Amino acid sequence: MSAPRRVLITGAASGLGAALADAFARRGDDVLRTDVSFDAGTVGSADGPDGRRLRLDITSEDDWAAARAWVEETWGGLDVLVNNAGVAGGGRLDVAELEEWRWILDVNLLGAVRGLRAFVPLLKAQGSGRVVNVASLAGLVHPAGMASYNAVKAAVVALTETAGHELAAHGVTAHAVCPSYFRTNLMSSLRGADTALASVMTHLVERAPLGAEEIAAAVLDGLDRGEELIVPDDAARAAVALKRDDRSAYDALLRAQAAKLEGRA
Repeated sequence: MSAPRRVLITGAASGLGAALADAFARRGDDVLRTDVSFDAGTVGSADGPDGRRLRLDITSEDDWAAARAWVEETWGGLDVLVNNAGVAGGGRLDVAELEEWRWILDVNLLGAVRGLRAFVPLLKAQGSGRVVNVASLAGLVHPAGMASYNAVKAAVVALTETAGHELAAHGVTAHAVCPSYFRTNLMSSLRGADTALASVMTHLVERAPLGAEEIAAAVLDGLDRGEELIVPDDAARAAVALKRDDRSAYDALLRAQAAKLEGRA
């Protein structure tokens, strides 16, 4: 049996982050659950009722530095960094405010960048490790009304691929996770001026066939296989295949969706 891995997960209070933390823990890994909603203070023990918990605001470089200090002092290293925390957003190009763009960029992209800046030196020094960045199907397939979300998630995919190339010589792998809609509480973070888009996104999340636990299980299976791009559900794989194999049909579908969104406004 392999030794337990040391895993840090952001956004682990609920949703996919909590499901991933539970999935790693069931495998016997030692998990540090981090989230901006956790109280500041001690993290507790691995076998406590809540496991190890640490407050981490991914927009705070100080919080990232504190997380790295805890990892070094307690574990002496890290095997898996999971940049999962993020927010929902979007809006049509003439509706979304520029401040919405700044907000989602700071959280969904620069949050992962800060995590890499904090832990890449440690991973390179130890000569091993995995970086897992939770992006979205929106990073690969780009529906109307979601320009800011699409853009930052595509950037996370690009960031992950770059990290994989850059860190390969140091024994570190990088993996981007791109699920379609699944049932989660992500929509509680949604903000923005485009109420028509908010209605559509909320409906798609609430009606999604899969929950966070099923996506988490598929992510761990993808990591077991060493997949650098993990597309964990059938709906996401079908959308990627349509874009790859029949671009005209893909464009027609998304333009029809764009017209429908405009009609809802």
